[in-house]
Amino acid sequence: MKVVIIGGVAGGMSVATRLRRLDNDASIIVIERSAHVSYANCGLPYYVGGIIEDESDLLLQTPDSLYERFRIDVRVLTEATSIDPQARRVTVRDVATSMDYDLDYDALVLSPGASPIIPAIPGVERAYPLRTVEDVQRLSQIVNAAPRCAVVIGGGFIGLEIAENLMHRGIATSVVEASSQLLAPLDPEMASLVAEEVVRQGVGLHLSGAVARIAPRSVSLSSGEVLEADLVVLAIGVRPDIALARAAGLEIGPRGGVAVNGFNQTSEPSIYALGDAAEKMDALDGSATLVPLANIANRHGRLVADHLAGRDVRPRTTIATSIVKVFDLTIATTGWNEKRLEAAGRRAIVIHTHPSSHAGYYPGAQPMALKILVDPATGALLGAQGVGTDGVDKRIDVLATAIRGGISAPELADLELAYAPPFGSAKDPVNMLGYVAENVLSGLERTVQWHEVDDYRERGATFVDVRSHAEYQRGSLPGAINIPIDQLRERRGEVDGRNVVVFCQVGQRGHVATQLLSQWGMNVRNLDGGYATWRHSPAFGQLAVAMSH
Repeated sequence: MKVVIIGGVAGGMSVATRLRRLDNDASIIVIERSAHVSYANCGLPYYVGGIIEDESDLLLQTPDSLYERFRIDVRVLTEATSIDPQARRVTVRDVATSMDYDLDYDALVLSPGASPIIPAIPGVERAYPLRTVEDVQRLSQIVNAAPRCAVVIGGGFIGLEIAENLMHRGIATSVVEASSQLLAPLDPEMASLVAEEVVRQGVGLHLSGAVARIAPRSVSLSSGEVLEADLVVLAIGVRPDIALARAAGLEIGPRGGVAVNGFNQTSEPSIYALGDAAEKMDALDGSATLVPLANIANRHGRLVADHLAGRDVRPRTTIATSIVKVFDLTIATTGWNEKRLEAAGRRAIVIHTHPSSHAGYYPGAQPMALKILVDPATGALLGAQGVGTDGVDKRIDVLATAIRGGISAPELADLELAYAPPFGSAKDPVNMLGYVAENVLSGLERTVQWHEVDDYRERGATFVDVRSHAEYQRGSLPGAINIPIDQLRERRGEVDGRNVVVFCQVGQRGHVATQLLSQWGMNVRNLDGGYATWRHSPAFGQLAVAMSH
C-alpha cells in the first residue's frame, strides 16, 4: 500500500506513525511545505514570551528521527501543487529547486491545516501572524529587539496568550477585539471575568474595536482612536486550507472545510482529510463543525490509519473541549454555549455556581465560576464553562466526560470524586451542579437569569437581597430590599409574595430563602448564580454606564 500524506504536525503525523505500527510494509510519504514536520504549535506563544526558552523543545520529531524509528519518508520544504483523483496522483514541488514531480498513491491523506485570516486592512502586511515555527521565529526576532509597545488584533485564545507573553517580556500591550467580548466560546457573563483579569494585568483592552488602518508606528481604530504600536500581531483566527481539495473537485462542506464521512473519507473515497482543514461532526446534534484543536486531529489521525489498515473503527464526534491560561486565570469550555443554543432555537436550563477550588477551611482555596447548560426535557448536559484560578481544569474534564458518557446533569450529584481538603470538598463543585440541576429540573426551585432581571422588574417583581447588611451596602440590585436570611422568618410581612425574586451572593442562601417563602405560598424565584453572576454580566455594565451619565 502506497500512502501519501500532505501536511504533518498533529493530524498527518498521527496517521503516519499509527499506520506504520499497524503495517510495516506500507510505503508512507509525508509532504510538508514548511521546514518542520512535527512541532508543538500550541507552545508557540510561550516561546515568544520566553517561558519556553529553547526552540528545540517545540520540535517533537525531525525527518531523520521519523525515518530512523518508523521508516517514514518525510519530505520537508515540499509543497503539493495539484491532485489528480482519477489517476491517483499528486504533483509536488521541491521548494528549494522549484522542480515538480509526481507521486502515485493508493490512498491520499489531506492534513494541510488552516491559514491565518488576513483582513483587507491598509497596512496589514506589517502585522505578524502566529501559526508556524517560521512565524514564531520572525516574531521572536522583533520581540528580542525590545519594542516598547504592541497591539494584538484578536481576542481569542491565541490573541490572549500572545498578549500575556508580550507583557511577560515587558512590552506594553493592547488587545483589539471586533466583537463585544473576549473568547467567543464563552457566554458574555463568563467572558467579562476574563476582561477584568486582562485589564487588571495592565493590558489595554478595546472591545467592539474595528481596526481601520495599520501605520508604521500605530494602529487606528474605526472609532478614531489611535494606538501606539511598534509591533502588531494578527490573531483574528484561522480558516481551513482547502485550496488543493477544491481544485481536485472534492466536496466542501457547509462550514467551509473539506466534507468527510465518519471514517474521514472525502467525496473521493481514496482521499481522506483531517485536522483543521476538515469538518467534524458535532456530538450533540450531528451537524458539521470546525474545531481547530490538536487533540481531535490526533484522534482522527488514529482513525484514518486504522481504517487504512482494515481495522474496525468508530466515528469520532466532537464536543470541542478547550482550555486556555490568561494570566492568573484558567478558562475552559466544552459542548455548546448559551448563544449557540439560542441561535439554534434550542431551550436549555442555565445554572451558574461559584464554588471554591477545595475545602474552604484548608488554606489556599480559590473561587471559580462554573456554568452548565441542561436539556429541560431529558436532563442531558449540553455544555459547560469554567473560569477561575485553580481547579477549573479538572472540573471541566469531568463535565466533558459526563457529556460524552451520557451522564445527566442530576447524575453529577452521584459521581464519587476524589476528596481530601487540599484537593476538593466533600460536595465537589461538580456534585453541587448536580444538586442544583436536580432542584430545578424537578420543579423544586425556579430561577431567574441575569438577563431577565430587567424584565421581572418591569413586571413589578419585588427583589429581596438576603445577604447581610454589610454585603448589601457594598452593592446590590437597584431597588432591592435587604432582609438578611437569618431575619427572614421574623420579617416575612415585608415581602409582597405575589412576585418575588430573591438573591444572595452566589445563590445558596437564595435557595434557602426560596424554599422558605414558597412554603408560605409566595410566588418566588431565585436569581441563578446570585449577585456574583449579575455583577459580572453585561446588564451590570450597561447599568454602570447609564449611572455614569
